[in-house]
Amino acid sequence: MRFSGTETYVATDDLTVAVNAAVTLERPLLVKGEPGTGKTELARQVSAALGLPMIEWHIKSTTKAQQGLYEYDAVSRLRDSQLGDDKVNDVSNYIKKGKLWQAFQTEGRVVLLIDEIDKADIEFPNDLLQELDRMEFHVYETGETVTATQRPIIIITSNNEKELPDAFLRRCFFHYIQFPDMDTMRKIVEVHHPGIKDALLTAALTQFYEIREQQGLKKKPSTSEVLDWLKLLLAEDLTAEDLKKDGASALPKLHGALLKNEQDVHLFERLAFMVRGQR
Repeated sequence: MRFSGTETYVATDDLTVAVNAAVTLERPLLVKGEPGTGKTELARQVSAALGLPMIEWHIKSTTKAQQGLYEYDAVSRLRDSQLGDDKVNDVSNYIKKGKLWQAFQTEGRVVLLIDEIDKADIEFPNDLLQELDRMEFHVYETGETVTATQRPIIIITSNNEKELPDAFLRRCFFHYIQFPDMDTMRKIVEVHHPGIKDALLTAALTQFYEIREQQGLKKKPSTSEVLDWLKLLLAEDLTAEDLKKDGASALPKLHGALLKNEQDVHLFERLAFMVRGQR
């Protein structure tokens, strides 16, 4: 069971090594990288490539680790007891299975995505240490112990919004997705926009990487944003010649796909003003 990328996902050699190492070691794969570099999509592609079902747990700032195991609805049980409902005699009627429980009890192996773990409280990763290590947890309300039938392939993503605890990091195989270089980006674009003219692609990617390297940029455009931009360029039937800067503006064509805040737009407007002032 080895991952080597898919027809719709360009995986670099170091990324495929990381995925396969995590599978072999039976440890969660912790993936970091800039937003938009394909961290979440990696889990979906691993699922597709290995032919395994996938369970997604998207973390929010309010998410608690317990929710991944199960939730006990005591309020509903109290209400039903007041109404004389017979189902109150079976506490399991009020247990809602979480994503980890689902992953543990699914027949056969599954891919479990824990997406953007750094959004949650700092204690969230520590609260999952034992469950991810032992692949089991105890349900206090019913007295049962839930044990994984097969250890799931766990992929955890992080945008580095906060540091993760050392004890948690020790239990993971770590990989940082580097931003694609020009050659890798060409391969990625070819997957999403096959047959794009080389002159247009070269001009667009040259301008894209120049934007990313601009000093003072608050948010660098990502892979997903350059793909959106190229889609717009193709829809407008623009050519490499159309992308040439005319000196009146340093902003690229259809810049709203690449620049996502007013500070960065104003930065390029100021650059154009300075260029005009030097003439």
